[in-house]
Amino acid sequence: MPIQCVAHRGCSGAAPENTMAAIELALSDSNVAWIEVDVQLSRDGIPFLIHDYTLNRTTNGRGPVKDYTWEQLLALDAGSWKSKQYAGERLISLDDCLGAIQGRLKANIELKTQGNMYPGLEDKVIEVIKKHRMEHEVVLTSFDLRSLSKVKENTKSVRTGLIIDQLPKDLFLRLQMLQCSFLSVNYKRLTAEMAAKASRRGLDVMAWTVDHVKGMRRLAGLHPDLLICTNRPELWPLAFKAPYNKS
Repeated sequence: MPIQCVAHRGCSGAAPENTMAAIELALSDSNVAWIEVDVQLSRDGIPFLIHDYTLNRTTNGRGPVKDYTWEQLLALDAGSWKSKQYAGERLISLDDCLGAIQGRLKANIELKTQGNMYPGLEDKVIEVIKKHRMEHEVVLTSFDLRSLSKVKENTKSVRTGLIIDQLPKDLFLRLQMLQCSFLSVNYKRLTAEMAAKASRRGLDVMAWTVDHVKGMRRLAGLHPDLLICTNRPELWPLAFKAPYNKS
């Protein structure tokens, strides 16, 4: 597996994050092999794309995400905060996201939850994945250990991955106990030794989030099989001089 480009929340440097506009830009970029998106639940149980636990930063709504029904969320403007060009851009469901990328891109779906914030989140996300028959084209990742365990309680057919910002001493034991085959790590924490150790254990490693050519090249020098997550996939040709071949 060569170095692969992951579009963070879609092509979120250019378009509003976690929207169809950002996903469409990723689909149109020959260097992008994966997208990374964040998923939470509406009050009425619809899995949809948004990063923050409140609506304030990326929509014209206010307050906790979990307090709004999907109908209310669909009425929000999720684009104007980025630029006037994207005024009226809407939030999108996970269903619509996977429908757009099916057979074209793989997806790292981050389960955005803490504790028991979203009862049933994992089951509802898995249901959508299975609807699109994308069990082998996605990985479900989270900081939340219990959420990853719930995925494995539901199904063995969907891969899981732990997200880390710090380096726990028992990292690889933790990954084994959680049955994770994917590690998502802050790029500043990743070392060649860690990448090699993960590879020997059959783990895929994604480094997040780097938006400069020098950083991309440094990461590529750590191990030949990394996934590099970026808001700016347009920098990929400058870093590596050749497009990624999705076939």
